[in-house]
Amino acid sequence: MKSANTPNTEQPEHPQTTALPDVPPRDVTAGLDWARDDHAVSIVDGRGREIARTIVEHTAQGLRELTGFLARHGAAEVAIERPDGPVVDTLLAAGVTVVVISPNQVKNLRGRYGSAGNKDDRFDAYVLADTLRTDRARLRPLIPDTDPTVALRHLVRARKDLVNQRVTAANQLRAHLRGALPAAVGLFKDIDSQISLTFLERFDTQDKVDWLSPKRLGHWLAAQGYSGKVSPTVLHQRILDAPRGATGAHGTTHAPITAGYVAVLRTLTDQIKALAEEIDRQLDAHADAHIFTSLPRAGRVRAARLLAEIGDCRARFPTPESLTCLAGAAPSTRQSGRSHIVGFRWSCDKQLRDAVTDFAADTVKTNPWAAHLYQRARDRGCDHPHAVRILARAWLHIIWHCWQDHAPYNPAKHRALQPYLTPKTEAA
Repeated sequence: MKSANTPNTEQPEHPQTTALPDVPPRDVTAGLDWARDDHAVSIVDGRGREIARTIVEHTAQGLRELTGFLARHGAAEVAIERPDGPVVDTLLAAGVTVVVISPNQVKNLRGRYGSAGNKDDRFDAYVLADTLRTDRARLRPLIPDTDPTVALRHLVRARKDLVNQRVTAANQLRAHLRGALPAAVGLFKDIDSQISLTFLERFDTQDKVDWLSPKRLGHWLAAQGYSGKVSPTVLHQRILDAPRGATGAHGTTHAPITAGYVAVLRTLTDQIKALAEEIDRQLDAHADAHIFTSLPRAGRVRAARLLAEIGDCRARFPTPESLTCLAGAAPSTRQSGRSHIVGFRWSCDKQLRDAVTDFAADTVKTNPWAAHLYQRARDRGCDHPHAVRILARAWLHIIWHCWQDHAPYNPAKHRALQPYLTPKTEAA
C-alpha cells in the first residue's frame, strides 16, 4: 500500500494506435458545431447524405438528448471543433469516438460545398460530419489525457492567467504613480514586490514621503525585514531625485486609487502563490514528474506546465516531428513550382508553444549547447523569437525521447552537449 506522500510512478494506460477504421461503424458519421447556449448536430450516411439533424441545448438534459440522438441513428463517431469541455466529456463517457477538426480547417473546408463561404452552425455540423466520412485516413480520434494531467493543465493555465493580470495591474499602478507619486516608481526593483507594496500602504502620498529621512527610512526598512541590498541612503536619494508628486488635498485624492491597485496586486500575488503550491503538490504525485523536473532550468511550475501541455498520451505524438509541429516550433513550408517559402507556423497549439519557448529561452543561461544553438541562429540573422523557436525544436526532440522512454533527462547521455562540457586539449 502506497502512502499519500509517495509519488505515483505507474504509467497511464493509453491505446498504442490512433487510427480510425477504414469504414465508420454502421457507415454513419456525425458532426457537432459547438456554441455557447446550444449545439447543432448533423448525421450523414456512407454516401454523404444528411439523414438527421437536431439542435440540443447546453444543459444536462440537452446533453442526454445528444447521446440519445446519436444512439438512435447509430452514430458512434462525432467530429467537433474543440478537444475539451462538457460536451466532449459527455461523448467520451458514452463511448463515442471524438475526432477534433480545428476551426481553421472547417473554415477552409466550407469551400468544398459552395463558394459563398457563409457561416451557419447547422451547415458547419454537416461539414464536420462529411469530412469525418471522407478524410478518415488523415484524421485521428481524440485520446484524452489522464485526470491528473488534465487537472494540472487547468492549474497551470489558471496561474498563467493570474500572472498576466498581475502584470496588467502592475502597469496600471506604475502609470498612476507617475503622476501621483513618481518617487515610488523606481524606488525598489519591482513595483509589485512585497516591499514596494508595503511602502505604498504606509507612504501613499508625497506629503508622507517628504517626512522620510535616511535614518527614518532605515528604521522603517529594518522593521519590515528588508534585505538591505540597497542602503537607505541610496534609496532616499532616489526619492529626492524623482519628480515631486501631488501634495495636499490633491495628493490625498490619489491615495484611495493607489490603495485599490495595491489591494488588487496583493490578492493576485497571494492567489498565484496558492496555485503554485497546489501545482507543486500535484506535480509530486504525477507519474511523469521525474521527466520534466529533470530538464535544465525547468523548476517546478515550468516543469508542470510542460507536462500539462504535452500531456501523457504517447500515442498522440508517434514522432518528434508531430510534437514540434503542434508546438509551432517547426516552420511551415509552402512550395509551388519554383517558389519555395518557409514561414512562421500560425496553426498550432498556442499554449504548448508558449510553454516550450519559455523553457527553451531560459536554458540559454545555463546550458552551453543551448546557448551555442541560440547564438548560431542569431548570427544567421534570426531575431530572438525565431532563434528561440529553433532552440525549442531541438529541445522538443530530446524531450520527446525522454517522454517516450519514461526516462529523466541525463546530461551525460546528451551527446550534442558533451563537446561543450569536455575541455579541448591543446595539441602538443
